[in-house]
Amino acid sequence: MNSKIKKDIAIEEKIEALLQQMTLEEKIGQMSQVRHFDDITLEDIKTKYIGSVIHTQGPLPGNDALQWQEKFSQMQQQALKTRLGIPLLFGVDAVHGQNTYEGATIFPHNIGLGASGNADLVQKVAAITAIESQATGFNWVFSPCVAIPFNEKWGRVYEAFSESAELTAALTRASVKGHQDQEGKFGVMATAKHFIGDGATDFGIEGGNTSLSQEEVIQRLLLPYQAAIEEGVGAIMASFNTLNGISMHAHKAMITDLLKDKLNFEGMIVSDWKAYSRFGGNDIINAGIDMVMAVDGDLDMFQEGVKNGVLNEEIPEERIDDAVRRILMQKYRLGLFDNPFPDKRLIEKIGKKDHRDLARQAVRESLVLLKNENNALPLNKQTKVVVVGEFGNNSGLQSGGWTINWQGSTENYKGATTILEGIRKFSEHEVIYDPDGTVPVTDVDVAVVIVGETPYAEFFGDIGGEMNLFQLTLTEKHQNYIQNYVEKEIPTVVLLISGRPLVVTQEIEKSNAFIAAWLPGSEGDGIAEVLYGAYDFNGKLPHSWPKSVEDYHGKYGPNFWDDTIMPLFPLGFGLSYDKIL
Repeated sequence: MNSKIKKDIAIEEKIEALLQQMTLEEKIGQMSQVRHFDDITLEDIKTKYIGSVIHTQGPLPGNDALQWQEKFSQMQQQALKTRLGIPLLFGVDAVHGQNTYEGATIFPHNIGLGASGNADLVQKVAAITAIESQATGFNWVFSPCVAIPFNEKWGRVYEAFSESAELTAALTRASVKGHQDQEGKFGVMATAKHFIGDGATDFGIEGGNTSLSQEEVIQRLLLPYQAAIEEGVGAIMASFNTLNGISMHAHKAMITDLLKDKLNFEGMIVSDWKAYSRFGGNDIINAGIDMVMAVDGDLDMFQEGVKNGVLNEEIPEERIDDAVRRILMQKYRLGLFDNPFPDKRLIEKIGKKDHRDLARQAVRESLVLLKNENNALPLNKQTKVVVVGEFGNNSGLQSGGWTINWQGSTENYKGATTILEGIRKFSEHEVIYDPDGTVPVTDVDVAVVIVGETPYAEFFGDIGGEMNLFQLTLTEKHQNYIQNYVEKEIPTVVLLISGRPLVVTQEIEKSNAFIAAWLPGSEGDGIAEVLYGAYDFNGKLPHSWPKSVEDYHGKYGPNFWDDTIMPLFPLGFGLSYDKIL
């Protein structure tokens, strides 16, 4: 029994009593997770005994939070009409705030929180995420991602805190606590993901093969999962990748033998997208997967396949009972049997001032100053400034993937503040905006040039992968933004908006100051607060910073596990206004 899950004999007795009454179909229903649109009708919740519903990319549950709550309440009412009245879990990819709801507070992605190194801040971020998720009808979030990225070519680097397992473990512990523990009450169920090796695949391929030995995996990647289990995390999500050719979803030695038996994880193992049809059918159930994302047409195949697997003794019914016990335990922990419906009083908390204030603090603390030649920063309020680049006045671009949409947005969204708006708050001069680097500007004191990566998520962001839409260097257009102002002999401060360290060695050399700003989220004005010296730089690199594209000719890029590749800046580097932090 892990230290954060108290043994409750009364609940265990209730679970056993339910199990004794359940048919095989009802048990398999509890193991089924579906989308709220396309996959099912309301009637299906009753007739197929659905255990969980998720909200992802697609039609929205409604136009506002009240309609979202009402939609999910309708579904919950259907579940409560079943013979045993077992309530639903509602899950959402709230990975940097309740990022599927326009108007919610959107925090820096985890890579920025990793740069802050502030566990107390991460706990508060998670607590607000839990509140705003509950306010929109959810009781389960698929967060935190506790991967250890080994290669910046991976399209999910920004979802993870750091290449340091120790830092990741500390922030994982804080995130789980913030999500799940709200003033002694259970908030939402957190999910540590993706188990295991997702960030350490060869050549950074999403869902690729991790060729580390099992001993290396345990040594380098397991620590954050141990921390999450010790903190009582309710769920762990299996990963798309293989481990030495074995699908992680079907890896019994890692899921059952290690997680459940050796580490005594008592929560539930949830699959990732369409796992039943993609990763081995009943093999994933026997490996230890408890709940399956039976989406995009998988539901009937999954339910019938598992039922037949039990009837023909391919799957022991004890394995099904173990899965259902774990699922029911989380529903009891969340208090769903007593309070199955969302609280309308929470709606007014979405995006409120103190939530945005904390998000702005997170932005400030995430910024890493890599160069500040001749005290180019901080800016003076009297300084004449031009802000350069389309990223300067676009909250979608500054927020990255998993923001309003799965792949992010290239437009402004409700409630957010852009970097330009923040700079204009501080400056006592008119701030010129040059969105595409073509305004003939000469009469200014400094150019704040904002460059970076357009939003992406998952394999779409892999470099050299299936989509091959991105690169390790800046685009030629963004390189020209910097070069144009350098040639004008205007002092240049560069802000890099990106989900990972990029090869920008020449751009750093050309600039007077250079800042890794990551993906700050909805509170872009937090950047201006540091540029103008209202706050000092606090952030430290959560990753080793590459010096050249050649650093990636092998399986991995520069990281502290590999001392044969010298980074441009080491893990933990960061300047302040008067010293190295």
